[in-house]
Amino acid sequence: MPIKPLRKAVFPVGGLGTRFLPATKALPKEMLPVVDRPLIQYAVDEALEAGIEQMIFVTGRGKSAIEDHFDIAYELETTMASRGKSLEVLDATRLKPGAVAYVRQQEPMGLGHAVWCARDIVGDEPFAVLLADDFMLGAPGCLKQMVDAYNQTGGNMICAMEVAEEATDKYGIITPGARDGALTEVKGLVEKPARGTSPSNLAVIGRYILQPEVMRVLEGQSAGAGGEIQLTDAMARMIGEQPFHGLTFDGVRYDCGDKAGFIQANIAVALGREDIAPAVRAFVAQHCG
Repeated sequence: MPIKPLRKAVFPVGGLGTRFLPATKALPKEMLPVVDRPLIQYAVDEALEAGIEQMIFVTGRGKSAIEDHFDIAYELETTMASRGKSLEVLDATRLKPGAVAYVRQQEPMGLGHAVWCARDIVGDEPFAVLLADDFMLGAPGCLKQMVDAYNQTGGNMICAMEVAEEATDKYGIITPGARDGALTEVKGLVEKPARGTSPSNLAVIGRYILQPEVMRVLEGQSAGAGGEIQLTDAMARMIGEQPFHGLTFDGVRYDCGDKAGFIQANIAVALGREDIAPAVRAFVAQHCG
């Protein structure tokens, strides 16, 4: 059976961002900037690099700033142009007409529910899921690495990362099968296992390539860990029916849903920027030596 090309990506952006209050009281957490680009922009750029053609945002109340960010800003652009300023800095914020769709998640019922809300737009195609606050720094990008592997294996694929044994209760964890370099066969998945019960230290990180059949599994799925509809539970039910692999990302992941991780991501990106790296490096040396 031929492997269907990956054209669509789902961005679940309906969460409340409570870990970043009060900053996220009126601002979507996905709009928090890493240096000078919001988290959601990095995720979209990663998807574009991987060949994604349609971006599907699953939003909630108070998320209109995300829609505005990827729209034309007539007043801003007209003012900048009249003053002779280049609009090049805004190029990445413009998506092609028809290349973006928005659907509402009326209540926060978990990642699985958010993904299911996009079912009609996804249709009968494989799709990617990107969680913007999992900030992935690498070249090529995380999703591009996964797509390259997916084009060989087909089926379902998740981004995998080794974590400390004492942290396995914070993640979805893979029961590993055969390993081939960065690829690991997924024999099972468990969401946030109790300490001492984890089948491995290989955690599921916020990048997924899934077949459309997962939507039918989510359709009738009951709540799992945390009283939410868990995507991990739905994926676990598909193991054995379709090829299922984890790809260990060749790069660095920063948890930008966590305050310390967010600051670390800003420092890492700043130190890689020629325009500001010298000033940041000097500050770090002076104050953090």
